[in-house]
Amino acid sequence: MAKADGKTAVLADGLRYKSKVSGSPFAVAASFGGATMSCFLCGKHRTRSLMTTRKLLGQSQVVCSPSCKAMDEAEAAR
Repeated sequence: MAKADGKTAVLADGLRYKSKVSGSPFAVAASFGGATMSCFLCGKHRTRSLMTTRKLLGQSQVVCSPSCKAMDEAEAAR
């Protein structure tokens, strides 16, 4: 017996999926430079070329370059 192919749907309790589309919303890039990472400060995904590392909380963290605010303004100007 084959399973019925259902659409992605969250159940009434909001915690479970009936079915879920496989894969990631972030495209897999063939090269390292095209991959995305999330900013430690704002959490938005950006390409690694738009990020820089900064020492935060005693460790090097990846953050938006030059700042999250500047990146948001540049994105809004598009």
